[in-house]
Amino acid sequence: MSNIEEVLGELQRFAWPDYVAFVSMFLLCIGIGIYFGFMNKSVSEDDYMLGGRKMLVIPIAFSLVASFVSGITLLGLPTEVYSYGVQYLYVSCGVIGMGVAMGVFYLPVFHDLNITSTYEYLEVRFDRRLRLYGSVMFAIMNVAYLPIVIYVPALAFNQVTGIGVHTITPIVCIICVFYTSLGGLKAVVWTDVVQAISMLGALCLVAIKGTRDIGGAGVVLERAWNSDRLEAPDLSIDPTVRHTFWCLFFGGIVYWTQTNAVSQNMIQRYLSLPSLGDARKALCIFCAGVLVLMALCGYNGLLIYATYQNCDPLTTKLAKARDQLLPLFVMKTLGELPGMTGLFIAGVFSAALSSLSTCLNSMSAVVLEDFVKPYVKKPLSSSAINWIMRLVVVGVGVLCVCLVYVVEHMGTVLQLTMSLEAITNGPLFGIFTIGLFLPWINGNSALLGGIMGLIAMSWVSLNAQWAIASGAITYSTKPLNVEQCDYSFNMTTSLANTTHLAASAQEIFPLYRISYMWYTTFGASITIIVALLGTFVFGKNNPNKVDPVLLTPCIRKFFAFGSEKHMDAFKPDIPLQHKLRNDEVAL
Repeated sequence: MSNIEEVLGELQRFAWPDYVAFVSMFLLCIGIGIYFGFMNKSVSEDDYMLGGRKMLVIPIAFSLVASFVSGITLLGLPTEVYSYGVQYLYVSCGVIGMGVAMGVFYLPVFHDLNITSTYEYLEVRFDRRLRLYGSVMFAIMNVAYLPIVIYVPALAFNQVTGIGVHTITPIVCIICVFYTSLGGLKAVVWTDVVQAISMLGALCLVAIKGTRDIGGAGVVLERAWNSDRLEAPDLSIDPTVRHTFWCLFFGGIVYWTQTNAVSQNMIQRYLSLPSLGDARKALCIFCAGVLVLMALCGYNGLLIYATYQNCDPLTTKLAKARDQLLPLFVMKTLGELPGMTGLFIAGVFSAALSSLSTCLNSMSAVVLEDFVKPYVKKPLSSSAINWIMRLVVVGVGVLCVCLVYVVEHMGTVLQLTMSLEAITNGPLFGIFTIGLFLPWINGNSALLGGIMGLIAMSWVSLNAQWAIASGAITYSTKPLNVEQCDYSFNMTTSLANTTHLAASAQEIFPLYRISYMWYTTFGASITIIVALLGTFVFGKNNPNKVDPVLLTPCIRKFFAFGSEKHMDAFKPDIPLQHKLRNDEVAL
């Protein structure tokens, strides 16, 4: 009987056709960067960051999908379905809800303001302190997230080739920094189009070939049904249940709206379109694209279980990390076809490149608009602006490469990153929601709410992650067994990993046990509630003197803003520094 090392050696068949397919994708991205960097002579700030606000709907929609779906999603979602079933996929209802909420309440305000950085809104609506708060939270989250974006697909590449993580990550970062700094948003968007098609093609390729090998989709669904992986929505109202329909729907709407509507990474794409109608069209296509990709990832998770139902590679440690499960399956399914494994890995890295380039481009916008421009005494020259934008991209890219070394030595880093995301996202979403929906709340109250929300989420999130990492909180997986493995493995180590004290979870403080899907909602709620209470201390704005363009359209009609002339007088092209700071107007 073979051992695990021999089995892995047989599966690692990344030959020259695979390398050709893999490298071709990178060369295409470099070519796009060179084209927009050298052929397009327009290098103004607006053109670099927003494509001159004349981008097309379809490329932007593809870019939104590619930017949002990282390698973590492509590799993590199939593993989620493999281990826990399809319950998470009901978050698709939350995605649809997000599309409605964003299109109706959030997108019209940001698109009409003619801004570059989302956090400029916070200065106009409140004051500079809130703008700095939002920008710092964004920067922290991106610096923590970017190394993970590159590290996870590097693990996949390591699984299929045996090449070290630190060999491939610098190369990937250099290529991404090159085309992002050279071509700006236009290069990022068009490489995203290529990468989105590559992602979709990779997932379809795996699904079709794997389904044929196992005997058809009927076999996949039958085995999933027999193992309870196909299940109806869990309608429990217990907030400590990991995935229920309610946390996936309501928590999903808040989480996805925060990520898509108020995060610079995503809103910058919508602002590059010429009209609100175009932005809404891109939003609809984005939602449809994400649902298709989620469905494909979910199906691949069921397909992996149908293939490995009698020999779980996570238990046997054939896949050393959870994010290597799909690459392992790809080696088994596509390894015999020249170039196909290379196409899949190119698709995974496409997801990573699109997320990385999006974050780099957004960071350059935020640093320039929120950390440089407000603090210089005289306007920057075009040359200085171009140098700052490009140096930010290069600097953050270098930092990303360095932090991969930190990521590699932190076993719970993925959980820690998710925790950090919840810590910053909830309070930020709460502050933006206050700005759009509650005109009587001023900057002092909003800042107090943001700080208390940040503290509360840090307390809950970090303690919860510690409880999960220590084994005090565990989640039961669907049936997995190793009864019919055709290779030998260390059973003692495998069993040790599945032994926990289930009763200990009841001793954990209840807030630490709530589903992570409620985290963003919880943080936003704390922020809003504290801000409302803060009005008793700091007073209120006069809602009738708040510029109506700063409020979501459905709220404007509830306040007597004087006349239509007041709204017409507020033109989006007025410099932000000259706009009304509403926290200075108190009753």
